[in-house]
Amino acid sequence: MRRGIRQTLTAGRAWPLLYVVLAFGLGSVYLAWPGAVAGPGFPLDDGWIHQTYARNLALTGGWAYVPGQVSAGSTSPLWTALLAVGYGIGFPFMAWTMGLGMASLAWAAWGAHRLAERLTPGRRWIGPAVGLLCVAEWHLVWAAVSGMETMLYVALALALTEVTSGCVADGERASRWRWAGVGALAGLLVLTRPEGVILIGLLGLWGLGRIGCGELVWRPAVRGAATALAPFLLLLVPYLVFNWRLSGRAWPNTFYAKQAEYAAQLAWPIWTRLGRVLLPPLVGAQILLVPGLLVAAGGGLRRWADGMRRRSAGAAATAARAGWLPPAYAAAHLCLYALRLPVTYQHGRYLMPAIPFVIIAGVAGLLAVVRLHDPRAAKRIVSRAWVAALVVLTAAFVGVGAQAYQRDVEVIDSEMVAVARWLAENSEPDDLVAAHDIGAIGYYAERPILDLAGLISPEVIPLLGDWDAIAEYVLASEARYLVTAPGWPYEALTGRADVTLMFSADSRWTAAAGLNSSAVYRLPVSDR
Repeated sequence: MRRGIRQTLTAGRAWPLLYVVLAFGLGSVYLAWPGAVAGPGFPLDDGWIHQTYARNLALTGGWAYVPGQVSAGSTSPLWTALLAVGYGIGFPFMAWTMGLGMASLAWAAWGAHRLAERLTPGRRWIGPAVGLLCVAEWHLVWAAVSGMETMLYVALALALTEVTSGCVADGERASRWRWAGVGALAGLLVLTRPEGVILIGLLGLWGLGRIGCGELVWRPAVRGAATALAPFLLLLVPYLVFNWRLSGRAWPNTFYAKQAEYAAQLAWPIWTRLGRVLLPPLVGAQILLVPGLLVAAGGGLRRWADGMRRRSAGAAATAARAGWLPPAYAAAHLCLYALRLPVTYQHGRYLMPAIPFVIIAGVAGLLAVVRLHDPRAAKRIVSRAWVAALVVLTAAFVGVGAQAYQRDVEVIDSEMVAVARWLAENSEPDDLVAAHDIGAIGYYAERPILDLAGLISPEVIPLLGDWDAIAEYVLASEARYLVTAPGWPYEALTGRADVTLMFSADSRWTAAAGLNSSAVYRLPVSDR
């Protein structure tokens, strides 16, 4: 019996099912953590933005946040479309969303497993080690049940890297169907998150490098790339044209609004920004992988340089010399955010896609230095203690992440959702609501919205950061209500004698942090 199970695991047939079981099991732990006071919900307001777009798409067939007003505010049209399927078939939206997220986590774990085995041939247990660490990593489980597209993006990124590396390693033997799959995955990746272009660029540079060093014959390689380009453009061009026609920009409003909103942080020294974005992905058991990550990065660069000098081919050799890809992508992803959007809120959710690549590189480097059966007692003991600590910390942070998740859900429910429900019950259907966080308001209140973050109101983007200008804009608009959230300085509006406080949320976490709760203010009509 034990021998049969071991043979099945060694052959790799049981791992995908195991990852599915673990992903849904750990996701369920987060959703039902003992002592939770929050019901089913999302740990950030943006999850409700996706739900609002998806519901309107399914019910009206239009890409609109407010029914009848087409907008380019969805950063992840693929995720929105997948959520809309649930509404279309009448499946409970919360169960459908959580199921998609947990399925994406399982797919990501299997993708990391396969990619680690491809890039590190000859190491027997590197795939399972990487896959298990990914499926149990607390940030990734949090992301899987957040209602966001993060884990879908991660799964597509890992699949794209694995399929592309296979095509490059196989050279002329790679069929056109496989290259077409590369293009389709690349297009779907960008439709999930715009920053997918970074990974696509890295993979393209790698392919060019293989041509330059003679490991790829250039004519078949060019034919393969051209084959991949067709489905990539077929998926991406309509999306870019749609955005351009609506807003005059190729990418969605969110892409520009977030950068404008946090532009002041770009004045910080680059080393400060790099330090900020490097820390969140390492909070957890993966901090123990940092030495292995450094070893893997150095070894990957040496193999890459060796490959550029030598013309020896072979699928295994080509794949092994691509070991620099995981640390390079992780570094490129984090550096992009350090340069353009150095924010770390919500446990560094924008930075989470780097974590599986850190794990792949870290485990590869770790396996190169640990010796569990070394005849020298000191090295054997240190190696076993290192691996044991990695396992224990991974398990411990599952609990830490579950507690954080439940707290985050309670904050959103007691702040944003509470405000949205009050508006639904106490305002008129045609009352315009000016708000910075529009997710729950869009879903529950279903009122016209003036988005002070610029996601669905792109005319606000040039004003971001200038609070006086935003106040003037709101007063000059037709907005009947203003919704503020903790930490947003709208005193130029809320301090006016003719602006009336109508409702204030009651969140114990906001009070504990010493912040004001979300509130609804009635705006004057006479100044219009």
